[in-house]
Amino acid sequence: MTDTIKTLQARMDAAARALDFEEAKRCRDMISLMRSGATATEAERADLSGIERQQPGAMGLGTSRQRVTPPPGWKPPAKPDLMTTGETTRRGRRR
Repeated sequence: MTDTIKTLQARMDAAARALDFEEAKRCRDMISLMRSGATATEAERADLSGIERQQPGAMGLGTSRQRVTPPPGWKPPAKPDLMTTGETTRRGRRR
């Protein structure tokens, strides 16, 4: 497997030097698949067209959590009424 990764790295370097960035991208994606546990034949058969790197700004600053988008049709809850804040029906008035 290391020989295959080495040959893919050589192909990727040669493609980058020849300014064939699409081929270099394919080689890079196959290398990452093989390093994550896929065999050489599985990496060759894999559909790499849908693999995309995360775009800058898709995550919040200083965190590894992605931005959360609300589902369609979601509305934020109503704000509390300031005239009734602190009052409850069970125990009377809170202090």
